[in-house]
Amino acid sequence: MPAYIGRSSPVTPRKGPPVTDDAPALVFTPPRRNYSSWYQWMVRLAATTHEDPLPEGDTGALGGWVERRRARLGELLGPEPDPVPLAVETLESEECDGYRRDKIVFDSEDTMSVPAYLLVPDDRCDAPPGAAVLACHGHGPGKAQVVGLERTDMPNADYALQLARRRYVVLAPDLRCFGERQDDNPEDHYACDTNLVHAAMAGWNPLAQNVWDLRRSLDVLAQHPLVDPDRLGMVGLSYGGTVTLFTAAVDTRVAAAVVSGYFSSWTESHKMPWNMCGSQILFGMLGKLEHEDLGALVAPRPLLVETGTEDLLFPLGAATEAVRRTRLVYAARGAADRLAHDVFEGGHQWHGTEALPFLDRWLRHQVAAG
Repeated sequence: MPAYIGRSSPVTPRKGPPVTDDAPALVFTPPRRNYSSWYQWMVRLAATTHEDPLPEGDTGALGGWVERRRARLGELLGPEPDPVPLAVETLESEECDGYRRDKIVFDSEDTMSVPAYLLVPDDRCDAPPGAAVLACHGHGPGKAQVVGLERTDMPNADYALQLARRRYVVLAPDLRCFGERQDDNPEDHYACDTNLVHAAMAGWNPLAQNVWDLRRSLDVLAQHPLVDPDRLGMVGLSYGGTVTLFTAAVDTRVAAAVVSGYFSSWTESHKMPWNMCGSQILFGMLGKLEHEDLGALVAPRPLLVETGTEDLLFPLGAATEAVRRTRLVYAARGAADRLAHDVFEGGHQWHGTEALPFLDRWLRHQVAAG
């Protein structure tokens, strides 16, 4: 696992015993004097322990633990904005091969609007209300990528389009700082990190703001005449996986979720330099909340985790352990079959092989008309 040490620091890393199955630990030779901020963070991380770890072997304690985790998540997310009318507006429509793509906009706060693509399969227009999916993009072009309008070197990234071709009504919004919601930035400024500076000064959290926008996106889907509000799914890759996990943990309307290229451990991910960004963190989260805590808050609703064997950002060993621990909660609630882990040969990407039939099953969705 690589590490960055500032040029002015005498710190020398060496490899130690493995932390996970696929990532070696970093053992730092303590310097007499340290100049490196990164070294200080790693030392403090190594000394950080979970304040309230999942009580393995004590099923009777799980209920109280889950409620404490719910309270801690609410505390870290902070206050929510005041709700405003959605005021949904269709800006343009295009008939595509087997579906219609509407570009819509709606309001999530009194000073913030959310642009999104709404994909409606042709044979759903005369059908009774059915399943729908909220598709969240990762880092990149934004909503245009997941609906197949823009391509990058990320393979298989058009999962919103894949879902529409599977007869789902799909909503794909731009997250803050992406797509149409990205402000002009100098080339040496990263939008997520710049936005975090402004948010921290004002006492807000960008991750919490995006979760709020996505809960309003669920409102848009739930109110759509072709959608059954009890059959809402949510999917996302990378940062899209981040917001999917958080939103599913706080909003029980998410009836089934797919978290791709994310579910693992913040403690392990924090060891990878330049891995996290200003949109993916909560203030003071280390030691207070972990991925399995959020997975426990999704339980017993269906959750599928995708992990690539070569994903260095969210490594397989940490993901496997987090899923194992989350499975204890699902089993205690009699829902062991509702948690799945798709481990595939590949890197940081959407897989979809198990995810799509998983959604079909738990959202009671018919792929073929009739």
